[in-house]
Amino acid sequence: MPDIFINYRTGDEETSASLIEQELSRRFGSKKVFRASKSISPGENYPRELLAAVRSSKALLAIIGSRWLTAVDKQGRKRLDDEDDWTRREILEAFEHGVRVIPVLVGGAQRLRPSDLPPALAGRLDECHSVKLDYHNSADALRRLGDELAELIPSLVDSNYPQRAAGHTSDEGAPSARLRAGDHARQQVGTTNTMVHGNVDNLSSGSGHQFIGDGTIHVEGGNRGGIRQKFGSTPKRPDDQ
Repeated sequence: MPDIFINYRTGDEETSASLIEQELSRRFGSKKVFRASKSISPGENYPRELLAAVRSSKALLAIIGSRWLTAVDKQGRKRLDDEDDWTRREILEAFEHGVRVIPVLVGGAQRLRPSDLPPALAGRLDECHSVKLDYHNSADALRRLGDELAELIPSLVDSNYPQRAAGHTSDEGAPSARLRAGDHARQQVGTTNTMVHGNVDNLSSGSGHQFIGDGTIHVEGGNRGGIRQKFGSTPKRPDDQ
């Protein structure tokens, strides 16, 4: 079942909704991102599939453009005031089932005010913290949106940072092979390849002198330069650099 539901209004930022869905699908997998025109197969029960997808999601992205509030039906009535309006129904379904609702303001769309909304949404949707998608910087905006969703939904497998899924992250949370400053003193001479696992063990391979401070060292591969482990202060050999 999907973790992210893309909610949008036909006739308002459909292209942006598609762009967001494609980027998030690339990053987290197509099955984790629901967009009706992509995710509902021909012949399936449309209302049932839509509402089931909302309920199973961890976050609903409400894509809001400049025509989102003002769109009208054939009789000239505001579509948002219609209880059968699917954009409205999906958002209300999310609220009723504890799904996080994130307004995504596209282009020149402004933050919602309670007076803009029908009573069923006023005091709810307008109080949700929104994010902006700027046409002039869409790549960075999409990356930031993906980063925020990855933090909010730990079950997502992030192809941008596969270490997150495996639990290999630095203290700052960003994937990294760096050690905290001061945890280890390491010097390498010659051609070496080093893989660091945690703050205790170090795995080094290659040809050249390899040194490690207080801790443990394991070596794989040919090492023609010699290996020394130092605890405290040790005089250097003449060939040390």
